[in-house]
Amino acid sequence: MLTPNNSWHWRFDIKRNTLMLDLGNELLFCVSIPTKKLVEEARSTLKQVFTVTDVAAYQAFKEGMDELSLSEARKSELALNAVATYRFQKPIMAKSWFFTPQAGADPHWGEVVMLQTEHGCARFIVIENDGNSSLCMLADVTPMALDNNKVMSFSDTIRVMNNRMTSYLGSKSMNFALVG
Repeated sequence: MLTPNNSWHWRFDIKRNTLMLDLGNELLFCVSIPTKKLVEEARSTLKQVFTVTDVAAYQAFKEGMDELSLSEARKSELALNAVATYRFQKPIMAKSWFFTPQAGADPHWGEVVMLQTEHGCARFIVIENDGNSSLCMLADVTPMALDNNKVMSFSDTIRVMNNRMTSYLGSKSMNFALVG
């Protein structure tokens, strides 16, 4: 399992034109956020520490993934991309029209929710919730078709109104009492 430590730091790789997280011991994590969606701070050539806030966010995202049937490596990848998104992605507008209205949810960051299009449904992790909408990251390895032309891949983000999502119950067993 990947455990954050004080040697981790963010840096922008000019040659690759991407944000990287240096994990020490010659390990580099390439963040999935396209450069055009990064805030100016992320494109700095200076090293930026992986802060205590980053560690707390990483742990919260990892805990929210307990019910996901992903390998530990994929969960770590998703959590690191979620932290990078939370800290360095520019704000984006909601694109709820791709998704079917649901019962709605008031999700907390790190919570897994379900979103459905006319092409299927998928699990997303909530990066942030502003009360009306949430920034969500695709938590399924299988790509999700939003329409006939647009497809989301693992770790891609989209902002969606909260009335388009439902809570993900995962593999938690539900016990019902038989009455009558």
